[in-house]
Amino acid sequence: MDSPVPPRAAGPGPRRRDRHGRGMRGPIAPPQVPLAASRAEVFADLVQDSVERLERRWPQLAEIDFMVLEVPRPAAAGEPWNDEAVPLGGTVPAREGRRARVVVYRRPVEIRTKGRDERAALVHEVVVEQVAELLGLTPETVDPRYGED
Repeated sequence: MDSPVPPRAAGPGPRRRDRHGRGMRGPIAPPQVPLAASRAEVFADLVQDSVERLERRWPQLAEIDFMVLEVPRPAAAGEPWNDEAVPLGGTVPAREGRRARVVVYRRPVEIRTKGRDERAALVHEVVVEQVAELLGLTPETVDPRYGED
């Protein structure tokens, strides 16, 4: 009567219940709620909000692609490392058949900010600076409120 019951082998399929037999947990929030948005999606929304704010004043920004990258690319393999600060953004001028680009680097911006409002302000500053560089203007010309806190 003391024959041990062999443990059930875990099958290749998904588990139907958790270890307490109550069922697997679902998502914390439905996908349409802001809580369900990832940090990258929230950051991209901040960049898009900043661009939309500037497009009202500068309609030619519709001709520029705005991108978000995680981090800047390292220097080329043959170049030595430099001790400059990590850039928060960059520009790529237009070339044969390619539109001009403004790039905002997510991780360096996130590291330098503490809250959402501070992050939104820094994102807007970076976008304004990069647009100004691309258009050959001063940041104050692109956005008269540039630099105001």
